[in-house]
Amino acid sequence: MNTQPHLTMQKIATFFFLLFVAGTTLAQKKPLDHSVYDGWQSISTSAISKNGQFIYYIISPQEGDAELVVTTPQNQPLGRIHRAANPSFSPDGKFLIAQIKPFFKDTREAKIKKKKPDEMPKDSLAIMALGTADVYKIPAVKSYKTPEESGNYIAYISEQNPVRPDTTAADTSKAGKPERKKAQSVLHIRHLTDGEETTIERVETYYFSKDGHVLVYVRTAAEKDSIGTDAGLYYYDLATKTSRHISRGKGVYKNIAFDESASQLAFVADKSPEKSLQKTFNLYYYTSDQDTAVIIAHRQTAGMPQHWSVSGEGNVRFSKNGAKLFFGVAPIPAVKDTTLVEFEHAKVDIWHWKDDYLQSQQLANLRREQNRSYLAVTYPKQGRKIIPLADEQLPDTRLTEDADNEFALATTDVGRRIETQWQTGSFQDIYAVSTVDGSRKKIAENVRGSISLSPQGTYAVWFNRTDGNWYSHDIQRGHTVQLNTDVPVSFADEDNDVPDEPNGYGIAGWDEDDKEVFIYDKYDIWAFRPDGTKRRLVTNGAGRSNQITFRYQDLTDGRPSMFRRGGAAVIDVKKPWILSAFSHVTKENGWYTTDGRNNRDPKAIVIGPYRYGQIKSAEDTDLYVYTKENYVSPPDLYTSTDLIRETKLSSINPQQQQYNWGTAELVKWTTPKGYAAEGILYKPEDFDPSKKYPVIAYFYERLSNGLYSYIPPSPTPSRLNISFFVSNGYLVFAPDIRYEIGYPGQSAEEYVNSGMEALKAQPWVDGEHLAVQGQSWGGYQVAHLITRTDMYAAAWAGAPVVNMTSAYGGIRWDSGMNRQFQYERTQSRIGATLWENPQLYIENSPLFHLPNVMTPVVIMSNDEDGAVPWYQGIEMFTALRRLQKPVWMLNYNGEAHNLVQRQNRKDIQRRQLEFFDHFLKGKPAAPWIEKGVPAVLKGIDWGFGK
Repeated sequence: MNTQPHLTMQKIATFFFLLFVAGTTLAQKKPLDHSVYDGWQSISTSAISKNGQFIYYIISPQEGDAELVVTTPQNQPLGRIHRAANPSFSPDGKFLIAQIKPFFKDTREAKIKKKKPDEMPKDSLAIMALGTADVYKIPAVKSYKTPEESGNYIAYISEQNPVRPDTTAADTSKAGKPERKKAQSVLHIRHLTDGEETTIERVETYYFSKDGHVLVYVRTAAEKDSIGTDAGLYYYDLATKTSRHISRGKGVYKNIAFDESASQLAFVADKSPEKSLQKTFNLYYYTSDQDTAVIIAHRQTAGMPQHWSVSGEGNVRFSKNGAKLFFGVAPIPAVKDTTLVEFEHAKVDIWHWKDDYLQSQQLANLRREQNRSYLAVTYPKQGRKIIPLADEQLPDTRLTEDADNEFALATTDVGRRIETQWQTGSFQDIYAVSTVDGSRKKIAENVRGSISLSPQGTYAVWFNRTDGNWYSHDIQRGHTVQLNTDVPVSFADEDNDVPDEPNGYGIAGWDEDDKEVFIYDKYDIWAFRPDGTKRRLVTNGAGRSNQITFRYQDLTDGRPSMFRRGGAAVIDVKKPWILSAFSHVTKENGWYTTDGRNNRDPKAIVIGPYRYGQIKSAEDTDLYVYTKENYVSPPDLYTSTDLIRETKLSSINPQQQQYNWGTAELVKWTTPKGYAAEGILYKPEDFDPSKKYPVIAYFYERLSNGLYSYIPPSPTPSRLNISFFVSNGYLVFAPDIRYEIGYPGQSAEEYVNSGMEALKAQPWVDGEHLAVQGQSWGGYQVAHLITRTDMYAAAWAGAPVVNMTSAYGGIRWDSGMNRQFQYERTQSRIGATLWENPQLYIENSPLFHLPNVMTPVVIMSNDEDGAVPWYQGIEMFTALRRLQKPVWMLNYNGEAHNLVQRQNRKDIQRRQLEFFDHFLKGKPAAPWIEKGVPAVLKGIDWGFGK
């Protein structure tokens, strides 16, 4: 008997019909257009409650109204809050609180009508009871706060802006309209469960204690109360619902801090007359046993440096045990003589060759320097003496997380700051400063690199870029050791290709007793005894042998441990570690697990063609929340208990299915000098190998590690909108570039041109219609490439440097820094001064080779660019114009290095498409390309095509 499937003519016809429908559906997918930007979505924030029972996330369009979604880990929806922002769970996980922003259209309309700030649409507040999903909304709310750890209360400020009920002559403005009172801020203290509220008028500033038992708030004086009878700082006991007026008087109250047990309170306040030119801040201290807060530090307090005072800008904090109170002190600032007639006196900046910092840097950092404070400590339960821990000669200090230990770590680069004009990072001396008596012990000198303090304050550890080694110093014993002696791997950046000493890979963290510090090399994690006696390879070398980079992941707050406050995370070696993993071979990402106590190969949990982000875990359960993406799939939110079996919570951008999207693949080739090279090739979803496609190369330095990154079609700051161009029938090529010191331009030629030549060998590449696009450093490389080859039919250079000889001595106006360090030490990679090797500067400056250009090119160069002087674009434009080469320059007025204003981002995206469509696809030139836009038509006609 014949058991093979029998294909009838009807089945065959059905099969071919389905193939036709599928092909037709694919062909009918439309290319992305400029209208899609605003509605394209992302997960802007997410969180999981401490008990792991609830999750929220916000779906945000690029422009418009966001939406907050509340769900369970099993994706059982609880509700949505439209236009939500700044959400948080209550400490007990029973409520979700969020502000509700006004409708985008209403805010836009108010801006069009140029309404005053107090007339703009107001935020509201939403309180969702997670047990019932009921939402209570409160209008006109400026801000809210909840306690950090516990408590059943929320505090928020509502905005009241009443109009007088009568319109008598005494109560009306000159225009005859009712006089508007000044907006009034009202503090509401609300019990979340029963909804009972206490309200207090004229409050702007308020703080909860960590345990949620106390709220302090600052009350301003009534409108006609010149004395300020009820103004000042109040202490509100939430259990008894009573307030104490603990500091009286009009003034500025700030930097309010509780100790860990909320039994002590400290703050700084200035109560000098409102019009006083010199503010006098004092440090105040309060306990519940006192009637009022008392001043414990002022200008005349013992230990205060002469002509110094308490700073209003310094951070105020208690040590965890409550014994120490840290605050800021600073020199008393000079006061401007207001009797001088302003127009009779010169306004002049004086640049002096002995200044620590260039005058431009001083001006760029003026506000920061005016607000600079220096750390000091006092012991409020023992006495009133101030112990300065820092000063102008030893300005930078850091404490441990608890700050219970004796020594603070301090660093200084005084006397070596001028060198930062031509090198990155200054040489520093390291000190241990006693918080008991202020004495200083020098630990090390002339260190250039990262420096940290162990969690218990026992050791100072640093990476020294000069020799590429890690060092540890026992503060009590005064003994320094090199940790990585005879270790057979480098802890300095192995891929460093700039003419400077490489950085290290950083610290993962410490164990809780300062017994081990965990340090990264390129691939693996090492554990070192900080006394230098032992070391071990926690990941057993599996990272290096498999070319996988392992990094410890601190999931408590969703951030890598290196970014936690204090700079030294505590890692529990008794619990399994979760490690992020990145394969340098496949570019795949994933998760591994290992035991921090043993030296074993980490075990793979999952690794694949994705990129993960926003990962965090519930505090009380084994539950993870994270985003997962690749080029085809947007970064949706997932939850899992083991990072293997996952539940998808969100489905953003369903409209993507309507559009011709694309694919991303890793491509490899060999350069003319024999170097192995790789990059990403993006193809349209409807790619047809029988057709020929134009190619745009977009590059910066190395981009291939982003193979599995999702690229939304958003108007960019002037980079190439990759997904948009791919959808519109282009191939986009993103080659990695590795650099030879002294020859950055030739390095770009080596990798970009050879990569494009390799692509040209493919029958589906239109070798006559190739283009290059880059921004900033990429813009420089574009400018260089078109002086060395005529293979490109079009080019787009954003914010390029074209004349290294004139840019070398210029200023980066955002920071005020001189540009010399870029050429001698960092990205521009010349590796010599202008006078040591002027020929290299000329060789690598496109300006000197512009007569060779045969490629039409657009330059973007903005008049407020604080990184690349916009005259660099002018130099390129005017030279090419004189040479009668086809060139256009876009100057977005008031914009910086990268476009910020969304209307300008949309504008440049439209122009990029019109430009490349014309030169690569032969479409008619838009008017701005054909004949420009004269100044008389600015703001009237933008010169776009149809």
